[in-house]
Amino acid sequence: MKLKKGFGFIVMAVAMLGLSSTLSSVSHAETKVGFVYVGPIGDHGWTYQHDRARLAVEKALGNKVKTTFVESVKEGPDSERVIRQLASSGHELIFTTSFGFMNPTLKAAKKFGNVKFEHATGYKQAKNVGTYSARFYEGRYIAGVIAGKVSKTNKIGYVASFPIPEVVRGINAFMLGARSVNPKMSISVVWVNSWYDPGKEGDAAKALIDQGADIITQHTDSPAPLQVAENRGVKGFGQASDMIKFAPKAQLSPS
Repeated sequence: MKLKKGFGFIVMAVAMLGLSSTLSSVSHAETKVGFVYVGPIGDHGWTYQHDRARLAVEKALGNKVKTTFVESVKEGPDSERVIRQLASSGHELIFTTSFGFMNPTLKAAKKFGNVKFEHATGYKQAKNVGTYSARFYEGRYIAGVIAGKVSKTNKIGYVASFPIPEVVRGINAFMLGARSVNPKMSISVVWVNSWYDPGKEGDAAKALIDQGADIITQHTDSPAPLQVAENRGVKGFGQASDMIKFAPKAQLSPS
């Protein structure tokens, strides 16, 4: 499960190393890198880890790089505006860190051909647009195995964000893992249609527990579902980060 913690830093560091090797041939002393975040940097999940990676890049490369981030950017038209603002203000590399930024990134890339873009979890690329992701479903399969071993009610509650490929793969992988050790396992999914909404996430977890789930897992970014699991005496899995400080008895593992 540690893959997610190091993943963002590895991708960004590799990209930045490619740029830093050319710094001696350009006229300015630092490379400007922008980050567009779908959530707040304090979400303790996906955005939190991306921002830790941004800070690690700054530490590793020092005055060779200057970073800028914009947090809590909504997916859709507003994200294109933010991406364009970063591109037009001298940023040479821009990370757009959520699936819903895919088309806005491509639109901005057409206008700013001299800027490099890296989009997280998407599947569309262009001459100056790359994508990055990881096999997150592998970790979720293992989490499912753990759930299948631990559950007493044979019921999993899954707090999900949006029905996009990454999330659907995760649900399927979790269920396959659980049933590989316990064929009686069933899963109930609540879609909250948000990456970060602690209120909705917590309410979804409560509803799932009320339906008999004694394992709560999530593909959303706040620790709210795990906090509910902690309060209700069931087990669960964090998302993208280690959330054990919010649920020291409930968390089985980050996923």
